[in-house]
Amino acid sequence: MDEYIVGRNAVKEALRAGRSVQRVLIADDKIKTALADIAGLAKSKGIEVRPTPVKQLNKYAEEVPHQGVVALVAAIDFMDLGEVLQEHSDTTPLLILTDGVEDPHNMGAIIRTAECVGATAVLIPKRHNAPINATVAKTSAGAVEQISLVQVGNVSQTIKQLQKQGFWVMGAHMEGDRTMYEADMTIPTVLVIGNEGKGISKVVKEACDFLVTIPMYGNLNSLNASVAAAVLMYEAVRQRNNK
Repeated sequence: MDEYIVGRNAVKEALRAGRSVQRVLIADDKIKTALADIAGLAKSKGIEVRPTPVKQLNKYAEEVPHQGVVALVAAIDFMDLGEVLQEHSDTTPLLILTDGVEDPHNMGAIIRTAECVGATAVLIPKRHNAPINATVAKTSAGAVEQISLVQVGNVSQTIKQLQKQGFWVMGAHMEGDRTMYEADMTIPTVLVIGNEGKGISKVVKEACDFLVTIPMYGNLNSLNASVAAAVLMYEAVRQRNNK
């Protein structure tokens, strides 16, 4: 991850979560007004708060607005999947696995929704996926600090390993084997979300237990990757709550 995060929510959640924040930079004119709560939170944790000209803060905001605050942080620590599953051994796991999600805004939105539904973890391959950078952190509204993120290697191999552990792997696809209403998500589940344009890769598609589709009632036949992920995650929650 980049050595900084930007935006009010992202910085506030990093501080609340005990993230290794080295210094907080706050716009000169906001340190005692609009961002006084963040300044106070940082100081209460013994973290340096430095009044900073907006012009300097702008250097950290190439893709997303900094909203007057930037936190210099240590690189994010990915969790070990085995430890995460052990920690949640008393629940029915719901894992979100991305396959080629390259847009950081989509990645951030997926992580945000995963945290909101109480998913167990988000699994992110090392290659061909958006890096967990400042844009992802900002778009996730701080969710990168609240949910377990696991970095994995080969996606199809990861799927096979999870299948051996009793998981059913469902790939999101507009021409799926069954609709999301027909798929049983009350069991240990892995939801695979594919690339924004190409969808799930062929090898990953073949590794999934089945493909699940979201019914479309308009003239278009697909949803944005992060929106599709949100719909599927909330269907999993609905099924589990009605079990």
